[in-house]
Amino acid sequence: QVQVVESGGGLVQAGGSLRLSCAASGRTFSIFAMGWFRQAPGKERQFVASIKWNDGRSDYADSVKGRFTISRDNTGNTAYLQMNSLKPEDTAVYYCASADFYIPGDQTKAGTYNYWGQGTQVTVSS
Repeated sequence: QVQVVESGGGLVQAGGSLRLSCAASGRTFSIFAMGWFRQAPGKERQFVASIKWNDGRSDYADSVKGRFTISRDNTGNTAYLQMNSLKPEDTAVYYCASADFYIPGDQTKAGTYNYWGQGTQVTVSS
């Protein structure tokens, strides 16, 4: 199994920045990709960004392109989500997840990911 733990959430004003971290432990050699998802109250969990562990290929939801950047530190088994130009609509619980494998195109689907963290709250005030 892989355990993932998110950190770095908090309260920030609109236009501000936050950096989320996702530390993986356990069978980290099995990680194929890691992803970030978010869920706002009363809404479904939605894809934010993903990154392939071996080559760093990244994908983003249209709503965050140009503002968020996903990166990884393979040696430290940590993924990051740098969030800039934050908007009130970015307010949500952000979840990190790891996948053992995915078929191209499936990296945006929550069901692709095997292991999930507990989430970290991000609140953006207007």
